[in-house]
Amino acid sequence: MANAKALSILLLTLLALSMLATGVLASSSYGPGSLKSSQCLGQCTRRCSKTQYHKPCMFFCQKCCRKCLCVPPGFYGNKQVCPCYNNWKTKEGGPKCP
Repeated sequence: MANAKALSILLLTLLALSMLATGVLASSSYGPGSLKSSQCLGQCTRRCSKTQYHKPCMFFCQKCCRKCLCVPPGFYGNKQVCPCYNNWKTKEGGPKCP
């Protein structure tokens, strides 16, 4: 009886750890809603690190990140991963998000 109880606790612990690990992995992936607003500064710093227009890139990236909770991977392009980020346009029809 004691072995069955210990085995049950072990299995529940492993299940809980598995769910926690899955949640951590999911939060580091890309896609709509994959970020918390507190992560925007770090992701935009990465995204804008290689542009000569750092200040405007950071301003618009953070604005887009707060709205979309997503920043595409890499330094340029890959916007299809974040549809909200990709489809937000200026009044003139150009891309709003870097």
